[in-house]
Amino acid sequence: MHSLTGKRAIVTGAGSGIGRASALRFAAEGALVCAVDRERSTVGETVAAIVAAGGRAIAVAGDAGAEEDVAAYFAAALEAFGGIDVVFANAGIAGTYAPLAEQSAGDWLAVLRVNLIGAFLAIKHATPVMTKLGRGSIICTASVAGQRANAGPSPYSASKAGVISLVQTSANALAGTGIRVNAICPGLIETGMTQPMFDSARARGKADRIGQLNPLRRAGQPDEVAAMAVFLASDDASYVNGQAIAVDGGLSSTHPFVPSQRGATKRE
Repeated sequence: MHSLTGKRAIVTGAGSGIGRASALRFAAEGALVCAVDRERSTVGETVAAIVAAGGRAIAVAGDAGAEEDVAAYFAAALEAFGGIDVVFANAGIAGTYAPLAEQSAGDWLAVLRVNLIGAFLAIKHATPVMTKLGRGSIICTASVAGQRANAGPSPYSASKAGVISLVQTSANALAGTGIRVNAICPGLIETGMTQPMFDSARARGKADRIGQLNPLRRAGQPDEVAAMAVFLASDDASYVNGQAIAVDGGLSSTHPFVPSQRGATKRE
């Protein structure tokens, strides 16, 4: 199965985690991939893996929240591939975990610049290219933290809520162009961003509690999010637009509860 054969794709944050898994998966499905990351060495490793597997890709070092860098990676993709059919605006940062009253405006600006402005810039620069083609798929990484509280720190959660709104408003702003804009909302996924939490749980002998709040009772892996990205990038998702789709093991399907007491019979 090669659902992305002939498609030309940009993936940001492709040096690790969900971005790397998606770049590899896109290439395995037949796409030509422009892999973008701030870290030249890690994005180079992603491209090397794609090429070693028989795929075609280029590596571009750039900051997803800086417009000059965004313009540069779009130009590189256009020069290499002659067009762009898919953009996966995945790059993001967690930001501060400080208590709300101790956060600064600078803390918020740093997170919003990458997570929300970065997604906006990807949509902005993709629009004229895809409008000329009369089609295109833009995918943004949001989060279940953008849907409800207590899944991430305040600046991060607010930025991801903004991404969900950006996707909805952009899908409507681009009505009639043939461009689809959707978001993926990952739950607890084991990536570099979340690794300290996983390492801490394992060090304390609490690995069995990782992901305990979702019905699958486990954390997810980057490739499971990448599978959704492939679907949204493909023509199989031709009627999916303006959506924020959770990939979270069912976490967002419930209200909070104490796992040990769920379903317990009340005793008088």
